Amino acid sequence: MTDYDSAKIAALHRELHSHLPSDPALRVKVLESLLVDKGMIDRKTIDSWVEVYAEEIGPKRGAHVVAKAWTDPAFKERLMADAPSAIEELGYLGVATGHLNVVENTDDVHNLVVCTLCSCYPFSVLGIAPNWYKTAAYRSRAVRDPRGVLDEFGVELADDVEVRVWDSTAELRYLVLPQRPAGTDDMGEADLAKLVSRNSMIGTDRDLAKYINGAD
Repeated sequence: MTDYDSAKIAALHRELHSHLPSDPALRVKVLESLLVDKGMIDRKTIDSWVEVYAEEIGPKRGAHVVAKAWTDPAFKERLMADAPSAIEELGYLGVATGHLNVVENTDDVHNLVVCTLCSCYPFSVLGIAPNWYKTAAYRSRAVRDPRGVLDEFGVELADDVEVRVWDSTAELRYLVLPQRPAGTDDMGEADLAKLVSRNSMIGTDRDLAKYINGAD
């Protein structure tokens, strides 16, 4: 695995979150406001592009990782044992995935990822974090009432399914390996990747069979 100074990263993390948004972020916000005020761009257009990158373009790397794990047992074994090294094989290792841990959904276990401190997120494989992931409501309720949160996302779990909540930090981030849907034995890696939603890799989506027709 690549060199990783957890103490240095933790200190940087605390420093970043002790200040207002960075100067570049403030300048971008001001520029956006000026363009909107002058009628040169629609704020809804900006929001739409952010949503596309957050939900479609960004998570394609993570979907590739999941699909490869579904089809390549040796890769899955390496992924579960040392996720950073495994994803580095695909060229996806980034700053936010230096200490990535992959947790697997099974018939008896469902995993849910949250960052109660702020919004730590493996963006090199999942793209931009969704807005709801950063809200105080999700960050607190995911720990207090994970089943209630999952229910609001449409995830129905039997009472005997254990829910495990994983709290991301600057030193450790998580990726959920969802279950491969039944009836996909004849599908190749590329088509399988189309079934993997961003939310399923966070844990707020579970039954991926509903996406099968859309992958055709």
